[in-house]
Amino acid sequence: MKLSSASKRAIERNYYQSCEWFCDFKESGIEGIGYEKGIHRRDPSSVIKVGDDYFVWYSRSVGPHKGFHTGDEEAKVFPWDYCDIWYAVSKDGYRWEEKGPAVVRGERGAYDDRSVFTPEILEYEGKYYLVYQVVQHPYVNRSFESIAIAVADSPHGPFTKSKEPILTPTKDGIWEGEEDNRFAVKKKGSFDSHKVHDPILFAFRGKFYLYYKGEPMGEELYMGGRETKWGVAIADNILGPYHRSEYNPVTNSGHETCLWQYNGGIAAFLRTDGVEKNTIQFAEDGINFEIKSVIKQGPEACGPYRHLESDSNPLKGMEWGLCHDVSQDYGFIKRFDIDEWQKKVYTNREMYE
Repeated sequence: MKLSSASKRAIERNYYQSCEWFCDFKESGIEGIGYEKGIHRRDPSSVIKVGDDYFVWYSRSVGPHKGFHTGDEEAKVFPWDYCDIWYAVSKDGYRWEEKGPAVVRGERGAYDDRSVFTPEILEYEGKYYLVYQVVQHPYVNRSFESIAIAVADSPHGPFTKSKEPILTPTKDGIWEGEEDNRFAVKKKGSFDSHKVHDPILFAFRGKFYLYYKGEPMGEELYMGGRETKWGVAIADNILGPYHRSEYNPVTNSGHETCLWQYNGGIAAFLRTDGVEKNTIQFAEDGINFEIKSVIKQGPEACGPYRHLESDSNPLKGMEWGLCHDVSQDYGFIKRFDIDEWQKKVYTNREMYE
């Protein structure tokens, strides 16, 4: 039997596996943290339930942004510039009440004095841990961005911030010239030499796995996508120190991190950027991810509801959650759900066996 390259590739990559990893999504509006003129709300964390309430944390800033090179170091450059981390509470996942700030920027001169943003939450042994991005003033193209952690005894806070970042860029590239140009380098360095972004934290296999997106100094486009990949740093203590895995990067693609625990391993949704965008992947060991399905397009910057038990099916960890919409002048938060047809598929598998 003769096989084309396409047929061989399909066999090698197991394209024709079970449909249980495939899904589609629908999005809907919510109350309380939806669109509001003058307010940016974006990058919601995973949703957790404490008692009878759902909680979410997100980036929040005020006013328009102007971009770089305005000649004013105080000017707001991005929607996520001059952010604080706020949180909201809901009884049903649709009607949210904004409660106020959870983590705010530090005083001038601190490592987080310009912006704190893109949070994720982990409840562990009765405490609540927020991991998030930080940037220090001034915010320019060549600014390095890091990851910090804060802890509280209650989801309502108060949160105590780490005295310094728990993960910083490798900074092992070499800039070219003095112009504020992040693409001009003599040496690119590692995949995370410039920025470590979008952290998400899990208690996994007796340790703590901090997944993050990396951006290199001198980022390029390759195969039609941005050069962003994910890495993981691992610690014995939840507050650190965190050490990068020797296998980094652990993905070839991906922008905002979206991962959940399933069947003793880690599942991941890589929505955009790179050669493997819009895929759902799985790693039994949390390191070696394999593509399980390709989907049309999912929610942007999604924070799924973290079920206490998600081993019953691979997509339980993405059943519903929050995402953001940045198509208008001010970003806002929406809800996403797996479509009803797909719910029937993974709750009635015997129909397909």
